[in-house]
Amino acid sequence: MKFPTNFLFGFSEAGFQFEMGFPGLEDPRSDWWVWVHDPDNIASGIVSGHLPEAGPGYLQLYGLDHDIATRLGADVLRLGVEWSRLLPEPTRDVSVSVERDEEGVVTNVELSESSLRVLLEKVNKNAVEQYKALFKDWVSRGGKLVLNLNHFTLPVWLHNPIEFRRNPNTPLSGWLSDEIIVEFVKYARVVAEFFDEFVDMWSTMNEPNVVATAGYLNVRSGFPPGIPNINYVFQALRNEIIAHARAYDVLKEVTRKPVGVIQNLMCFEPHSKDREEDISAAEKASVMYNYLFLDSITRGESMLVASESLKNRVDWVGINYYTRMVVSGVKESFIGWTYVPGYGFTCQPSGISREGRPCSDFGWETYPEGLEKILLETYSRYKLPLIVSENGIADATDKLRPSYLLTHLISTLRAVEKGADVRGYLYWALIDNYEWAMGYNMRFGLVKVDFDTKKRYLRPSALLFREVASRKEIPEDLLYV
Repeated sequence: MKFPTNFLFGFSEAGFQFEMGFPGLEDPRSDWWVWVHDPDNIASGIVSGHLPEAGPGYLQLYGLDHDIATRLGADVLRLGVEWSRLLPEPTRDVSVSVERDEEGVVTNVELSESSLRVLLEKVNKNAVEQYKALFKDWVSRGGKLVLNLNHFTLPVWLHNPIEFRRNPNTPLSGWLSDEIIVEFVKYARVVAEFFDEFVDMWSTMNEPNVVATAGYLNVRSGFPPGIPNINYVFQALRNEIIAHARAYDVLKEVTRKPVGVIQNLMCFEPHSKDREEDISAAEKASVMYNYLFLDSITRGESMLVASESLKNRVDWVGINYYTRMVVSGVKESFIGWTYVPGYGFTCQPSGISREGRPCSDFGWETYPEGLEKILLETYSRYKLPLIVSENGIADATDKLRPSYLLTHLISTLRAVEKGADVRGYLYWALIDNYEWAMGYNMRFGLVKVDFDTKKRYLRPSALLFREVASRKEIPEDLLYV
């Protein structure tokens, strides 16, 4: 089973989860730093009590990790930069011209040359040099770089989740205030100014749908600010959609490289394939969770927002896929559906799903055929290039990971063979890292990290990845599943 010769293999990483681990690498100016250090959150179990400053130290050990990635056959890394590192202080005072349509949608943000100079003076130059050294090390090895602007975290001067929990009227409300649209454009312009020379592909955001639903709906996820409010979900998504479109515009002023967005997509399936309500529920859930954001930035309209200024503001789509969601129709529910426990994300950690499938340490059901379905469905809907930008499993003992990896690679290749324009597969993640509210309890790495010594150890699944990535094929003698 051969992949196309130009098919890319690699890994995805995010700043907050990987960068820290040595004195001087701390980033205390982000909302997630404030959130995971909050004593009430720790005492109540909302977060693990593990702290990011004990992490794998990628910002210092990037050379070592790049060596490993190269040895494992990686062509590409998807990396991120931290807004709070580059712009630790507010940028609201940098004047810009903002245009809106009759519906209040921000349609244009114009940054003059004089304002750009003022903005660039605010940048943390040490952080710029750290990132430049890291990116240069990777691309000098012949590797491609996908650079993502935002992976969950925000500067605390835009979002203080502890203050918001105490006072929802605070201006520090993150994605609930449309001021963040303008500030995100400024940030995007800064990142492009300093790093475009290293970048092959851009992404504006990682999983904006997760930011909205985990922060304002599924509060047991431990995501900030942890306040359940369906109106907040839609408000945050709307602002993220507009911010993406305006960031797309400003990036295109600087670069000709493709600009995309990375979405978490789930395979929604009806609990009963014989019950019309469940079939309809799965279709509704898929549109609302998977495609509402993407519809907005391709077609220029969705149930949340409509504006010509949003249309065709994406060149490629990154798909983060982990498992499915089984749903049932519920007429009494506001959204018309509910998930069925025992499938997908709702299983027992290290258990067995109701269908008899193995589940990760996180309690996520292994469902590789869903990836093929999602790739085909997304390509059919948008006809845009796709990359599997995250796919992985929390499995500290590496018992499930070899089979998980192999079956999802097979699903990816099947989608390619059926016509989907899938151009790469990025495993999450190369090394163990800080898994948000779960801290270091969830080990996704092909490479085990001893967080005390920072030493790296290859897991057996890393050798399987190397076999496929280096040969651009799944050898016949691996097809044992």
